[in-house]
Amino acid sequence: MGVKEHKHKAPKEVRCAVITVSDTRDKESDGSGKLIREMLVENGHGVISYRLVKDEISEIKDALRLKDPQVFILNGGTGISKRDVTPEAVRDIIDREISGFGELFRSLSYEEIGSAAVLSRAIAGVNDGQIVFALPGSKSAVELGMKELILPELGHLVYEANK
Repeated sequence: MGVKEHKHKAPKEVRCAVITVSDTRDKESDGSGKLIREMLVENGHGVISYRLVKDEISEIKDALRLKDPQVFILNGGTGISKRDVTPEAVRDIIDREISGFGELFRSLSYEEIGSAAVLSRAIAGVNDGQIVFALPGSKSAVELGMKELILPELGHLVYEANK
C-alpha cells in the first residue's frame, strides 16, 4: 500500500493538545500557541487541551501525560540555553523518535534564516501511539513547522502510529 492509500485511510480530524513551554510568556502573550491552535482548527482538527508550562522537565512531562490527545504540539524550549529542556523531556517519554522531522525542520529553517537554524533542537516522536512534536517558540518557526511538516502529515502520522 502506497502513501496515497495510507493518507486516504488516515483520520481527517485529529485530537490535539497544544503546550507552550516558556518561563516568560503567559496566555495573553503566547502568540505561537495561539497560532498553532488557529492553524489546527483552520485545517479541521480539534484542540482539546492547551497548557502553558515552565521550562522544567517535570512540568513538560506532566503536560504530556494526557491520554486523549492523538497529537501533542509543543512550542518553546528547543534552543541551546541551559533553560531549554523540551527535547530532553520529549526524549524521556517517547518510544521512537521521528528523526526526519528535526532534520527537515532545520533544513527548511536554513532556507529562511541561514546558519542560525543549527540552534534548533526541534524533535518529534511516538509515545504509545501518540505523536509528539516540539517546535521552537518563535511564531515564524511555528508557522514553518505547521505549514510545511505537521499539517500535511498529521492524519497520516496518527494512522501509521496506530496500525
